[in-house]
Amino acid sequence: MLPSKVDWGAAAHGHGLKSISLDQMWDDLRAGIENVYQQRNMPKARYIELYTHVYNYCTNVTQGTSGSHVSLHSSARTSGTRSKKNQTQSPGAQFVGLELYKRLREFLKSYLADLLRDGKDLMGEDVLEFYTKQWENYQFSSKVLNGVCDYLNRHWVKRECDEGRKGIYEIYSLALVTWRDNLFGDLNTQVTNAVLRLIERERKGETINTRLVSGVINCYVELGLNEEEPNAKGPTLGVYKKAFENSFLEDTESFYTRESCEFLRQNPVTEYMKKAETRLLEEQRRVRVYLHESTQDQLAKVCEKVLIERHLEIFHSEFQNLLDNDKNEDLGRMYQLVSHIVEGLGKLKTLLESHICSQGLTAIEKCGDTAVNDPKIYVQTILDIHKKYNALVMTAFCNDSGFVESLDKACRKFINNNAVTKAANMSSKSPELLARYCDLLLKKSSKNPEEAELEDTLNQVMIVFKYIEDKDVFQKFYSKMLAKRLVQHMSTSDDAEASMISKLKQACGFEYTSKLQRMFQDVGVSKDLNEHFKKHLNGTNDNLEIDFSIQVLSSGSWPFQQSTSFILPIELERSFQRFTSFYSGQHSGRKLNWLYQMSKGELATNCFKNRYTLQASTFQMAILLQYNQGENFTVQQLQESTQLDMDILQQVLQILLKTKLLVSEGIDGDSVVILHPNDVVSLYLQYKNKKLRVNINVPMKAEVKQEQEETHKNIEEDRKLVIQAAIVRIMKMRKTLKHQQLLVEVINQLSQRFKPKVPVIKKCIDILIEKEYLERVEGQKDTYNYLA
Repeated sequence: MLPSKVDWGAAAHGHGLKSISLDQMWDDLRAGIENVYQQRNMPKARYIELYTHVYNYCTNVTQGTSGSHVSLHSSARTSGTRSKKNQTQSPGAQFVGLELYKRLREFLKSYLADLLRDGKDLMGEDVLEFYTKQWENYQFSSKVLNGVCDYLNRHWVKRECDEGRKGIYEIYSLALVTWRDNLFGDLNTQVTNAVLRLIERERKGETINTRLVSGVINCYVELGLNEEEPNAKGPTLGVYKKAFENSFLEDTESFYTRESCEFLRQNPVTEYMKKAETRLLEEQRRVRVYLHESTQDQLAKVCEKVLIERHLEIFHSEFQNLLDNDKNEDLGRMYQLVSHIVEGLGKLKTLLESHICSQGLTAIEKCGDTAVNDPKIYVQTILDIHKKYNALVMTAFCNDSGFVESLDKACRKFINNNAVTKAANMSSKSPELLARYCDLLLKKSSKNPEEAELEDTLNQVMIVFKYIEDKDVFQKFYSKMLAKRLVQHMSTSDDAEASMISKLKQACGFEYTSKLQRMFQDVGVSKDLNEHFKKHLNGTNDNLEIDFSIQVLSSGSWPFQQSTSFILPIELERSFQRFTSFYSGQHSGRKLNWLYQMSKGELATNCFKNRYTLQASTFQMAILLQYNQGENFTVQQLQESTQLDMDILQQVLQILLKTKLLVSEGIDGDSVVILHPNDVVSLYLQYKNKKLRVNINVPMKAEVKQEQEETHKNIEEDRKLVIQAAIVRIMKMRKTLKHQQLLVEVINQLSQRFKPKVPVIKKCIDILIEKEYLERVEGQKDTYNYLA
């Protein structure tokens, strides 16, 4: 074995300082170096002899004693002056080395000239075998020589480099420079071409000897010396890039240009994507196995440009086909490929948005008129589309924010403008149907899901809510339906109601849900109030003879209108009076407005074959209780005794006729007929029902329709106030603003609640000018001033 580096300085010092010429030791040193480059075994003692030769020569104190021995004091110094330290050194500390350095360089040149003769006519794998084998031997031997000349490196070479002399290297670097200038320069073209052909064969599926490639690459990298700073660590890669990488990248581009065009002519795009994916992975592996890591980025760019970027139009065309056929795996593959291209995904995002919007519109249109009146079908259709494409975005498109945005945009479009909203001729139909769907979920019924399932469904509802533009419409309808559920004790659970309000609060803020939360508080307060009322009655030994409970609702929080004219039945009058008196004693100065249309009760029957319990509204109770006085009444008599408006009385009687509790001659209860004041309505004593507990308190159709119309009307009025408030806030802060800027700021500020229409904003500006909140700037009709 040959030791690569040994520092025998201490042993050499044993020889002492003595006069020795280069000629006296060169023959022996040369013979030793030849053995090193011929890869012959060298004992340690022989290695020490060679090292000692170099040491003795470098520490030689005799100057110019023979023709072949040149004084280094003059010839070695090419620039600058020595430091003071060097000027004061004793002769014994002067180091020589230039002649030895020259002879070592000539030896290496001669050795490489012989190698070049042997290899210059070789081609293909033969030249690679020759080049890599000789390089490995040469590199190892040069490291051994570097160790032998270690003393020369540490002293003479270092001093020359420190003083700025060019062309002086440590012996190992000298060996590399000599290889580069005397062998590499002549052979690199045929060696590089052989490597490129070998790589091409591997790309075509052949198995190659990768060691030949990696050997050449290692040589090219090692030859990249930093000649400006010989002591700098690491290669500069200049030789590698110039001699190999540039040609390799050109070859790569040519190869894949030919292959990709040919493959696409003969195969479908889906197969091509698999091929491109495989090729990209192969090139990554190629860099890891035998190329320099610095090639990775450049190689990737070339491959991506040729395999993907040049075929983007084909990819875009295929993307729509893949979406139409739900080819999620292929869509994911296309995303991974195209994502390598800067701005490459833009077109795919646009195509996805259009596709989802189209699918959503088609799905809702297929539901037909059913969806207009069935909130469950409508919302479930939307959720099915969202679920399908959300899963696609999550998996195939790796939840990429750009594709998430495309999904959001598409959902927002088809949810707010579709066949159902057009049929209803209003964009606010979606929030109304969503609120009605929430009512179905949260109202007591035999079909109520389990708590965990309900919570999951409410989370799904919030997905649709996120896309609703007119959130104020949802709020209006939801608050009305919540109010009814609370008043009628029809909530499936308080926890579910609180959970939904919490979700809305999180989505829209405290102000959006403040009234909803106050409703809950009123229900809790009313429970305590009923307990106190019962204790009060017990304390006064006052028995109402009926089970009476009350809910007191703060007028500003509940979306109920004042009750119509109505006279309570005498059976309920006493309870009414007692509670009014009790409440006035508890809260002086407060006035109770009774909401009879929201009240209900139970009647026990004694007039039929079976004893029934009827769950009825207060209006129904008032009419039925009249029949305690007799069996037949005209419509006019019933109206006089209850003081109900005739249209409301008509609706109440229609329901009672339909349930067969009352009958009227010539009128079928199943058909809706206008009753005349003189028509007689009688109690049907043969009434039968399979159930002993019968709920006749069903909403009146006209009442539902009227309520919807009123709600939409209220929304429009509320919006005007909200817009006016926004205008005042903006103008108060800005003082002066142009018309267009004001429109933009109002729309931006209110877009989270609803999308204000420009004509309505203009109308609100005019109202505020009339109210003297704003004024038009004189001479500038499109500019407004705020008036404090």
